[in-house]
Amino acid sequence: MAIKGVIRAGFMQLRVLDMEKSVHHYEDILGLDKVGETSDGRVLLKGYDEFDHHSLILRKADSPGMDFMGFKCDCEEFLDEVYEKTLAYGLECQWVDANSDQPGFGRRLAVKLPSGHRIDLYASVELAEKYPGLVSPEIWVEQPRGMSVKGFDHALLYGPELDKTVKYMTGVLGFHIVERCDKPDGSQLVYWITSSNKPHEVAFLEYDKPGKLHHVAFALDNWNEIGHAADLITINDISMDAGPMRHGVTRGYTNYFFDPSGNRNETYAGGYTYCPDHPIRVWDMDNIGRGIFYYERKLNDRFLAIVT
Repeated sequence: MAIKGVIRAGFMQLRVLDMEKSVHHYEDILGLDKVGETSDGRVLLKGYDEFDHHSLILRKADSPGMDFMGFKCDCEEFLDEVYEKTLAYGLECQWVDANSDQPGFGRRLAVKLPSGHRIDLYASVELAEKYPGLVSPEIWVEQPRGMSVKGFDHALLYGPELDKTVKYMTGVLGFHIVERCDKPDGSQLVYWITSSNKPHEVAFLEYDKPGKLHHVAFALDNWNEIGHAADLITINDISMDAGPMRHGVTRGYTNYFFDPSGNRNETYAGGYTYCPDHPIRVWDMDNIGRGIFYYERKLNDRFLAIVT
């Protein structure tokens, strides 16, 4: 499929309470590579299978959660078009200079969504110092560590004004709705949307508080790696939320667990291939437990309620 405009999820800046414990968690246990540090103390990391300079930024703060999420676009001209369309849609947006707070990244358009989240759109980013081989390559340059996560995959975001947010993401940025959950009154509880052929790049759930993060997800290859990640969760006495298990939504395999600051992580593998001509898959409230926890077939209060 020809992907134009927004082409994929690119990065997330995450707030953490203890930098040393957080770096150990993401570098040694999940297996991300530390790229470097900024002058203000933020730590930059990436997965072994990613080409971009970095995909996860840790910032020490007084409360956990997400600062912003970045999406890669196909060209600079698209950013200029989106700037005008975003203003016409009635949302706040501003330009962020190249290499200002994100080393290696070109200019970014920062948009304040109706849900209270900030997303950054960019079209240029430098190659990381270590990236996948390009000429008769081996499967990796250096053997992966820990859970062997390949890189940043997606996020689930909680906030108000769900319909207005998703209409902006689809109507202005060109995302596609892949799956949704309908409430009994016919309104929507959650949308899973994508800019590529992945089953989702980001999901939004209706919530009364703005700008909340439910989870940030990192990619694994298969069910065996999900099991290995679960072993490491137990060995390292990490707080497990759910898993190993499978979703009905997207059909992905997964573990949910918490980083030392209380941010929920997911390791995600599999899922179907999406194409823009596919109809939307719809869940109702009576079956959404099976959609999220396919084997257990029911949700638990902790999974729904804990956000940062």
